[in-house]
Amino acid sequence: MTEIELVEKIKQGLKNKVLDLTNPASRRIFLKVDKKDLVEAVGFLKENFNFYHVSTISGVDLGENFEILYHLSNGNCVLTVRTLTPRNEPNVPTITGVIPGATLYEREVQDMFGIKFEGHPNPERLLLADNWPEGEYPLRKDWKFERPEEKIPGGK
Repeated sequence: MTEIELVEKIKQGLKNKVLDLTNPASRRIFLKVDKKDLVEAVGFLKENFNFYHVSTISGVDLGENFEILYHLSNGNCVLTVRTLTPRNEPNVPTITGVIPGATLYEREVQDMFGIKFEGHPNPERLLLADNWPEGEYPLRKDWKFERPEEKIPGGK
């Protein structure tokens, strides 16, 4: 199946759930869906087109919103499912019920951006230290790093 045929079949299958669907380069497809339709869309892609491998999940701070990008592969094509969540209530449903391998990637995005994945089976911290301050998310644009004062032993 060509990418053009795949794009058409995704449009037909997901109908009005597709907010945007592009094929900007060979073997690359971008699909945008509302977060309420995310799990259904990922399930549809997995069941109908074998997009069962999550290569990573990325987050992007857009200011008022966060964009979450799910990079899925079926061996022939990489399809990125994009969705938005508002900064003041950053949450999306987990896709671990559809693709269990997404668990660590969702925990990573949660640590770095503070986006909650509703229904995640293990939402504990993954990358940040246990004593990391609550509400501090290092990949948000408004996060400020304060370098600790350096002390040189025996120095002045």
